[in-house]
Amino acid sequence: APQVLFVCVANAGRSQLAAALVSRLSGGRVIARSAGSTPAEHVHPHVRSLLAEIEGDKASQLFPKPLTDEVVQAADVVITMGCGDACPIFPGKRYEDWTLDDPAGQGVDAVRPIRDDIRARVGVLLESLGVESIDPDA
Repeated sequence: APQVLFVCVANAGRSQLAAALVSRLSGGRVIARSAGSTPAEHVHPHVRSLLAEIEGDKASQLFPKPLTDEVVQAADVVITMGCGDACPIFPGKRYEDWTLDDPAGQGVDAVRPIRDDIRARVGVLLESLGVESIDPDA
């Protein structure tokens, strides 16, 4: 299965949402991980509520994880979200940078459009990996 790593600074918002959406929309056919160059202590509360909509009870177990060379090396695709040069570059990896608003300090209503933007990008990503996006809610 293809492996995708989403990286942002705190790993408390955008990257968590992206990894959850890849897992859900790929039906588990893509392995998705997330990490942060400077991980926060906790996932943002307003992001956690949106993660619960995607992941159900599993969302309560999610936590920010550190960016390591090992998680980058394991990935086929590395998608950065505002972490700048903190992400190590390894030959043979596909890298993309997604410019997205930061959900930190914003309410859930402000984060929903960020989630929707990520969902649209995930659909394009899955298509590029040859994986049909499914809508488990349909």
